[in-house]
Formats: sequence, C-alpha cells, structure tokens
Amino acid sequence: MYRFFIKEEQIHDGMIEICGSDVNHIKNVLRMKTGDKVYLSNGSDLEYECSLLEWTDDTILAKIEDVHGMETELPVKITLYQGLPKGDKMEMIVQKAVELGVAEDSFPVAMKRCVVKLDAKKAAKKVSRWNTIALSAAKQAKRGIIPEVREVRNFKDILEEVQDIEFMLVPYEEAKGMQASKELISQAKGKKSIGIIIGPEGGFEKEEIEQLKAAGGQTMSLGKRILRTETAGMTVLSILMFTIEE
Repeated sequence: MYRFFIKEEQIHDGMIEICGSDVNHIKNVLRMKTGDKVYLSNGSDLEYECSLLEWTDDTILAKIEDVHGMETELPVKITLYQGLPKGDKMEMIVQKAVELGVAEDSFPVAMKRCVVKLDAKKAAKKVSRWNTIALSAAKQAKRGIIPEVREVRNFKDILEEVQDIEFMLVPYEEAKGMQASKELISQAKGKKSIGIIIGPEGGFEKEEIEQLKAAGGQTMSLGKRILRTETAGMTVLSILMFTIEE
C-alpha cells in the first residue's frame, strides 16, 4: 500500500484532505481510483489507513479506516553526524540513511579535513535538496516519519549536542579490532538514543577524536579495510538495524 505524508491540519471529522503534489501523483502517476487504500502518516507517531473517497482538481478526500502506530520505525532514535563529503555523495548518504532507519534528524558536519567549503547560500540550497531526497526515501521505505537533514554544522557545535546522546559511536581506522567492536555494538540494544559520527574523505584529525572521546564518543573498527566516507555510515546503520530491531 502506498504511503504519503500529511499535516495535522489536514485531518478533520474522520477525514483527511490530501493536497499539493501528492494529488497529481495519486491521480496521474499511480492512477488510483475511488475506494483504493493508502497510508497517510502525520510524520511523527501515527499513520492512518484510508480509502480514497472524493476527488476535485486539486484535492482528494480520504476516509480514515484505521489508525496505527509507527510499526516501521526502529525502537531507538539514531542520529547521523556526517563529515561533509565531496560532490553529490551526501545525496546518496541521505537516501540510504533514511531507508536504513536514521531517526528524526541528521547533521552534515564541517570538519578539519573536509574538502568542501560551503557559503551560506550554497549550504541552504544543498540542505533543501537533501530534505527533498529524505522525503522521497521515507515514502519509498514506508517510514512513519520524515527524517530531517539539518543545516551544516561546525565540529565545535556538535561536541556540545552529542553529550545528550546515550550511546555515541565513532568509526575510526585506528580503533581496536573487530572483537572490541562486536562487544561495543552488543551494548546498543535497550538504548534510547544512538549517535554515529563519520569523518570526511580525509578522516578525523587526532585532536577531533580526542574531543569526541571527551564528549562520550566510543571509537570502533569496521574491519581491516578502509571504507569510504559514504560507506562507513551505512555499514554502522546496517549493523545497528540487525542488532536492535525485533
């Protein structure tokens, strides 16, 4: 069943009014008809199983048949802090992170070895593009929420934020071997919040690693091979998904 996202103000008297670009998608791309069913999510904690009822040129009225919780969401909030990569790599990172279950927000982070330097105007356009990709990925993966990609942050800013995260993982090529990583990952189950910090193409500066450790971060190995920045985060997310999802 197809899933679309709506706002609370679109819900009234047991009905949901679908509007915007979703109307064209339902009508002309999916070619759905009266009586067809869809899931409509409020983007936070509920999804509505609905049947399409009435049509106009720019709206579709759907009748609420049932209400569900977020069965597709992981039982823990995972936040990804991604060292800003070159080119369009962030687009793929956002798409795959949303598919794998990253939670409410993710942060591109400007670190010392980042090659890319964005001014405010370019950064705003990039963030808008990344959030469009996040929305599309959330629909495809049948997510109950739309994870938001926040504005590009500097490294010092996130050092304060990550202290509120219960379990902070920092993949690092100089970390101890895989047995230590397996033992560390086994501690993820039951945590309420998990953070992942990924370095850019050039990796972390040693000073950054020490600062992350002081903020509660725990370094881990991802094996004997050096992974690209766009691969490392997806690897950790995949491992966590299999560890914590029931």
